[in-house]
Amino acid sequence: MANNYTLIKNADQYKEYCIQLDDLFNGNITEQVQDEIDLLTLLIEKYDEDQNSVQESDPITLLRSFMVDHQMKAQDLTAILGISKGYVSDILNYKKGLSKDVIRKLADYFKVRQEAFNRPYNLL
Repeated sequence: MANNYTLIKNADQYKEYCIQLDDLFNGNITEQVQDEIDLLTLLIEKYDEDQNSVQESDPITLLRSFMVDHQMKAQDLTAILGISKGYVSDILNYKKGLSKDVIRKLADYFKVRQEAFNRPYNLL
């Protein structure tokens, strides 16, 4: 694949790269494809850092932001995370913290480092 990737400059390019990365994960992962995955991941993480979305947000604010970006509802998280609607509601309303398993699944799904969700925040 001869893609000429550049630093991400806007949200549209960011979304495009996320889709491409997702497609790569769903295909046959050769050494060349793994290099492309690594490069895209690096570019996406750099954009995230530059936008301060990961740096300054608590994990729930970040999760809600990702849900908006991906046009997701709380119910979508139940399938992704394998947890009940009530537990998702408690998480989104700061009543329960994120378990290690939930953090890992969220990081995998949204293609970010686990540290993005593994930060201290106050519960109600």
